[in-house]
Amino acid sequence: MFVAGNLLNAFATVMDYVLWLYMWVIIARALISWVNPDPWNPIVQFLDRATEPVLGPIRRRLGWRMGIDVSPIIAFLIIMFLQMAVVQTLKDMAVRMH
Repeated sequence: MFVAGNLLNAFATVMDYVLWLYMWVIIARALISWVNPDPWNPIVQFLDRATEPVLGPIRRRLGWRMGIDVSPIIAFLIIMFLQMAVVQTLKDMAVRMH
């Protein structure tokens, strides 16, 4: 049973790191959007392609509030919820399997 616990702990840890990295990608996109970036820049294109599948649906549901795009903030909160609820639950389950 300890092998399953170790695998579950490893999966939770990787998931935590991926969510953390994606949070930084969203922050980078939000910061770059403030300065009118070159749309042909490969970094800008990567940030757009990496974040649009998450930010696009949020933006469509919420629209523009107070003249600013709040979709990065909502995505940030969702990621924090996933880290606190899902990842921590998986880690707790892994500890109980030992």
